[in-house]
Amino acid sequence: MGRAGIRIPLVLWSLAVLYPIIWMFIGSFKSNGEIYANPWGWPESLNMGNFVTAWTEYNIDTSVFNSLIVTVVGALLTLFLAIPTAYAIERLRFRGSQFLFTLYVSAMMIPMVLGWIPLFFLLARFNMLDNIYGLAIVYAVSQLPFTIFVLTSFMSTIPKSLEESAAMDGLSPYGVLLKIITPLSMSGIITVTIMNAIQFWNEYFMALIFLQTEENYTLALTIDFISSEAQYTNAWGTLFASLTIAIVPVIILYAIFQQRIAKGMTEGAIKG
Repeated sequence: MGRAGIRIPLVLWSLAVLYPIIWMFIGSFKSNGEIYANPWGWPESLNMGNFVTAWTEYNIDTSVFNSLIVTVVGALLTLFLAIPTAYAIERLRFRGSQFLFTLYVSAMMIPMVLGWIPLFFLLARFNMLDNIYGLAIVYAVSQLPFTIFVLTSFMSTIPKSLEESAAMDGLSPYGVLLKIITPLSMSGIITVTIMNAIQFWNEYFMALIFLQTEENYTLALTIDFISSEAQYTNAWGTLFASLTIAIVPVIILYAIFQQRIAKGMTEGAIKG
């Protein structure tokens, strides 16, 4: 009875979460007539027209490419900045390192919305407004505190004897970072990379503020545009198809790395 009491609410919650996603996926294969006539039923046939319309008429292909660039560049730039910073804070122990770590942790508590207006003028000053690479930089900086916090937790448990042995063999601090610390922290690196990538792929508000032209729209902005159009053109099937295109890669990515993410976050919590 104890286990059933735990599992039943979890099963009900899972159904509540999965049902709208399944309904959206089924609706993406329906014509508008089918959606209005039988919104909760199965499609009469697998109609791919909604996907073709979304891909061609609403430039979903360009939006997917833009989102992919922003996600990959943002995730890699975050790692490029966070890994050496976490190593310096955790292992080098210079004067002010603890204060710097506290500053990064404190930054996690500050709502990102407070920085949108200053960032808007900063990007405008450097001619990076309406630029997907400028948006990727903003994304990377926004996730730095979280990434550094997680990576320092992993690096803190790596035995210092390994670094000392490597230094005696002639490795420089950069060599120790690249050949010792980074491989041993790979579980944490993969975890934060996946979580950051999902965050960047789904982000909407900063893209709305910093991007202005349709050819630079990310997937979230294009879907919002299709949603507005659907209210007047009844393009609900196209909207469902667009949402499916956006959600399926995230589901696949999370399904593949689910155990690694859970393991990485658990290890990070214990090690921290």
